[in-house]
Amino acid sequence: MAQPHRHYGLRKTFGNAPCFLDSSHFFAVRNMETQTQSSRSFAFIFPLAAGHINPSLAIARFLVQQGHGVHYLCREQMREAIEDTGAVFHSDIETQPELYAGRAPSMWGALGSLQEEHGMKGESLSQARLKLRELAVELMLPGTLRWLEKIKAQAVLCDPLINLEAPLAARVAGIPCVSLLTVAGPGGQEVAWGGVLQALGTSAEKVLQERREFQGLQDCIERLKKTYGIHLAVEDGVKPLGVFRSCLMSTLTLVTTAEFLADPMSPEVSKAYTGHDFVYLGPMLDKPGAKRAGGHKLDAAMHSGADTDATALNLARDARAEGRPLVLVSLGTIITGDHADYGWGARFVVDGQQVGISGRELCQAAWQAAFDVFGQWDPSSTQSPLILAALGPQADALEGLKVPPNAFCSPTLPQVDLLRLGVDVFLTHGGQNSFTEALSMGVPLVVCPGFADQPVNAAKAESLQIGLKVDRPMRPLEHAQADRAAYRKTAADALTKVAQDPSFKEHAMNCARALSACGGVSLASRILLDLATSKLPLQLAQAGA
Repeated sequence: MAQPHRHYGLRKTFGNAPCFLDSSHFFAVRNMETQTQSSRSFAFIFPLAAGHINPSLAIARFLVQQGHGVHYLCREQMREAIEDTGAVFHSDIETQPELYAGRAPSMWGALGSLQEEHGMKGESLSQARLKLRELAVELMLPGTLRWLEKIKAQAVLCDPLINLEAPLAARVAGIPCVSLLTVAGPGGQEVAWGGVLQALGTSAEKVLQERREFQGLQDCIERLKKTYGIHLAVEDGVKPLGVFRSCLMSTLTLVTTAEFLADPMSPEVSKAYTGHDFVYLGPMLDKPGAKRAGGHKLDAAMHSGADTDATALNLARDARAEGRPLVLVSLGTIITGDHADYGWGARFVVDGQQVGISGRELCQAAWQAAFDVFGQWDPSSTQSPLILAALGPQADALEGLKVPPNAFCSPTLPQVDLLRLGVDVFLTHGGQNSFTEALSMGVPLVVCPGFADQPVNAAKAESLQIGLKVDRPMRPLEHAQADRAAYRKTAADALTKVAQDPSFKEHAMNCARALSACGGVSLASRILLDLATSKLPLQLAQAGA
């Protein structure tokens, strides 16, 4: 069916001034006015999730370089990457004491403590979050509102997948809020969440029933209505599955992909988003040498450091100068991190039983496949490849593996800078940022997806003929050892085929040419500047409430 949502060419009125969301010439007239305006203050609200925050960093850097103030509300592990942009870091733990005082911080908020308080200990993180989200938001709102007032925020940019408190606080404060959607468009979560719930042994129908039967949630929704005038519902995010209230309560949503790469929407999801505007930005690429957030560790973020990044880049430049192939390997930050449901030690649970291979087993099998295929080292040959592998923060990442001498391994790598140099094959988990960044450089892929939208992107790689996918085994646990060996072999075969068949590179370059026409960081920054400069009517900020 036809998509009712507009992207470029969208006309909307902010205050009394007409604005056109239109590629690189966006707001050409308004930009002349903006340059004469005083400095603006922007609130960026993001979670402890590298894939969600990284696209925002380039926007922050752009705004800071234009003389504006950018303030991040986030977790300490993200401080280094945030401050590298020139933005100011603010700790969510210190800012939101109503949530964190007396509770233990977790990946998302203080979810573990809230689970215990509400008798949900032992449930999966994702299932508990679907039931406790609004209760956590209620505790976050007072501190978030104080913070917005303290920094004199004139516009908010947030992650709509996790930070529901951001558009709600902006609505109460009467300032515009823009969501930065880091999946493949508004249709990107319907299939992904369906797969996640299935892997966790539940369904949208079951979750919705649990939300309806949870009196604590009913009471919370009523308190939010009375205290703040916020209208939420138990169906939010579940019916239809994958529709985010955060987007609906934002002024508009920026999407970090191009429309031709966006996932389709079902009629139900499309109807739910009627009247809300999505602006497709393409990849959000930062400057060369920029720091990226990475490492989903609860105790502390692990970074390779400037010295290690420089070493990796120097090795890559030397390999390129010598005409040697360059192979990049990175399976993302969540599966290599501490996430209870999807991380290093996690397996999926079906009907109460663990199935498939763990995060560690998937990563190590994929890494060893890359070493098997490209680990033939001949110092006298210009055909010997250089393997650059980002391992994540686990101390035992390489335990039991045979690492060849032509492989450079590090907890993190400067991924975008390496892609810019020209990578021949990228072994990736298929996360949205990695997927779009690689395509913007015309790099062919082998995708080893872990969860959520990653299997969707893996299938997309094959349909676009830019790479191959290696599906995660999901058989009962007694088959895990055999599945690890088979997975390693399948990944090795895929790497060999993609490396040898030039058609994958040709199709990837076609995608790169299409992505180069998107507005990117400049377009996103101009939108935020216009919203902060204009006198946005409060009813627009309250859209969807």
